[in-house]
Amino acid sequence: MPAPRLDTSLEALLERLSALSTPAVLATIVATAGSTYRKAGARMLIEADGRLTGLLSGGCLEHDLREYARAVLDSGEPRVVEYDLRDANDLLYGIGAGCEGAMRILLEPVAPGGVLALALSAAADALAAGRPVALAMAHRGPAAVLGTRARAFNSTPTQGTHGPGDVADTWIQQLTPPPRMLVCGAGADAEPLVQLLRTLRLPVTVTDHRPAYVAAARFPGATLSLGSAESLARRIELGGCFAAVVMSHHLVADEGYLRVLADSSIGHVGLLGPRPRRERLMAALGPAAERLRGRLRGPVGLDIGAVTPEGIALAIAAELHALAGGRPGTPAGTSG
Repeated sequence: MPAPRLDTSLEALLERLSALSTPAVLATIVATAGSTYRKAGARMLIEADGRLTGLLSGGCLEHDLREYARAVLDSGEPRVVEYDLRDANDLLYGIGAGCEGAMRILLEPVAPGGVLALALSAAADALAAGRPVALAMAHRGPAAVLGTRARAFNSTPTQGTHGPGDVADTWIQQLTPPPRMLVCGAGADAEPLVQLLRTLRLPVTVTDHRPAYVAAARFPGATLSLGSAESLARRIELGGCFAAVVMSHHLVADEGYLRVLADSSIGHVGLLGPRPRRERLMAALGPAAERLRGRLRGPVGLDIGAVTPEGIALAIAAELHALAGGRPGTPAGTSG
């Protein structure tokens, strides 16, 4: 199964683009060599007034890219620029980045409602629906052939495509959906957790059995689901979730969530609360507890010394991010 995508810069760019009424420039890294701040597929939106959404370097190339972006806006045609910063003195560009890497960047004019914006939006819609998608970026040849085009996802390498660091006429980037997170319990401490996850632009579903808790104003950008813990699998497609965090502060509800999650395919289940509470819940689950072995992390969250709701939310969000990135992290509690 493809790894979840943590780079949600595409969604960030589209969010900003939807607020614009004038053309901007989309800058995409299509190839790199050596040590670079970002790799192929990273994107940045450059507006006419110089405002940036996203970064392609640590700030060392952005000023220069603004100048190229002005030329692209004036001409209305895409172009490719290259930077080679592997020279220790960096005399060629005079940027003094010290990155010791090279990159090739495709600059394209993008207008709200235009062909490129619609292609990117269609790709984002597919990803939001849980479907992988591919974007093909032609970066060699005359201006008429340069640019980004959406394609159906193809897991088999296609002739003329290449991966980061290679050189070819077209680079095809295969994008998988970002990891969907499920938060079981909509108490006050769920708010900063959902806010952090949404700041990362990760899709989040929040569920609770208490109607007063399931309020859209409390969880902007999240999907809300009202219902009992026992009905969880009937209301939510659990197979589409990367991880779940059980944090209702209601013992019976938490037991119900864990019982349903034990029979799900969700790979990571976090449980809020101290170890004695976890052990009490495991005893109540009986044989179902065994089906959580290797997946349960409780108390959930990295050990960062968190004591406030915001700090605990940070610890949980950091652990979920680490797991999605293929890193085990250092849990505050014991994995079960």
